[in-house]
Amino acid sequence: MVKTPRKNNLLKAILASKWFPGILQYPTALVFAVIIYELLFGPLSPGRNFGTAMTWVLWWPLIPLLFLLFGRLWCAICPFATLSDLVQKYVGNNRPVPLFLRRYGIWIIDAVFILITWGDHIWGVVESPRGSAILLFMIITGVIASGAFLERRAWCRYLCFLGGLSGNYSRTGMLELRATPEKCARCKVQACYKGNSKAPGCPLFEFPKTMDSSASCNLCGNCVKTCPNDSIRLSVRVPSKELWFIKKPRLEESFLAIVIMGIVFVQNITMLDLGARFMSLIEGVTGISSYPLTFTITFVIAMAVPVLALFFTGWLSSTMNGESAMANFIRFGYALIPLDLAGHMAHNLFHLLAEGNSVLITGLSLFGINLQKSTAIAGNETIQILQFSLIVLGALFSLYTAYRVAKSNYTVGKGISSLVPVAGFILLLTFINLYLFTLPMAHRM
Repeated sequence: MVKTPRKNNLLKAILASKWFPGILQYPTALVFAVIIYELLFGPLSPGRNFGTAMTWVLWWPLIPLLFLLFGRLWCAICPFATLSDLVQKYVGNNRPVPLFLRRYGIWIIDAVFILITWGDHIWGVVESPRGSAILLFMIITGVIASGAFLERRAWCRYLCFLGGLSGNYSRTGMLELRATPEKCARCKVQACYKGNSKAPGCPLFEFPKTMDSSASCNLCGNCVKTCPNDSIRLSVRVPSKELWFIKKPRLEESFLAIVIMGIVFVQNITMLDLGARFMSLIEGVTGISSYPLTFTITFVIAMAVPVLALFFTGWLSSTMNGESAMANFIRFGYALIPLDLAGHMAHNLFHLLAEGNSVLITGLSLFGINLQKSTAIAGNETIQILQFSLIVLGALFSLYTAYRVAKSNYTVGKGISSLVPVAGFILLLTFINLYLFTLPMAHRM
């Protein structure tokens, strides 16, 4: 007997309210404006700048947790999305999204995410309030251009690097918005997609009637408001459940999953003595003394090794199930997403708990209050225990996801044999993560 997801009528009522998401959008936009001002005109030291503390110590660590709990809800209240809506409302041309963007948008997101991570380490974006402001203004420029020329939230769906990240992570999310097929079959107006007087159509180009993924649902509530048949349901589900039954796995999504793992490794290694030793080794081997060049070599290796390792794992599985190495790469790449999320959360948990008081300290400084207090919220031992717990949980969900993927696509014999290399790879990534979190990490603030 198949269990139906448990409905959450309270959350559905919130989404149906005329006050949602505006009641969250505009306060968020106001805080964002303060952050921008501080990044531009506040102290140059990141440890004294409220904008830096809010962005990289509070928001960036909390955002993956929001994806886990609520899917892409952040995208409904994101200041960039609000700006896009305003630009579109007053000067928008509402042109159709070019086929190129619809076809290759995720690849563009992959490339931008990699470039931003690389650029952060070359120019020190995170540690520089002005650098963070430049990054935000570059994004704002893209948002305005997209809102002015293209329909709906084309930026959020096809170009935003955080949108790509949230699309992958939201598949592990505990909230699921879906339509009721029996009710949709009788519907002729399709207001959920087209919109009506109550609300616009889906900003991310989703049609709830056929939607089987949360990757592009930002829980904005528009479809709940516009549906005349009360077809939309909001349910609580087991984390990562959506990953077990991907009907049309895509290379770019699996590629992003393994690239995120590489990025997490880069973020960890560069904040450890291990990273400095590795770059010194590269300098000794190549004779290159330029930091940008040695880091770029390190970065390329950190990106390439996990991708090649997953492809090798796919090849091993292909000898068991008869499919190509690429087919296994694509299918089993989704199993890495829970471990990706755990690694991302564990890395940023250090900044949140070891530097979290910097938000309070820099916030009070805006009012002339000089608070002498440690930036740490918790001690290193507590942080480490929490990090290990997250990695172990992520690994368990990844292993179970790989098992369900194998079970739903192959016979029992082929499924188990195909699973062995993938499980081995997941365990290897788990041990690497655990080892890195045993090492002392540098602070940002």
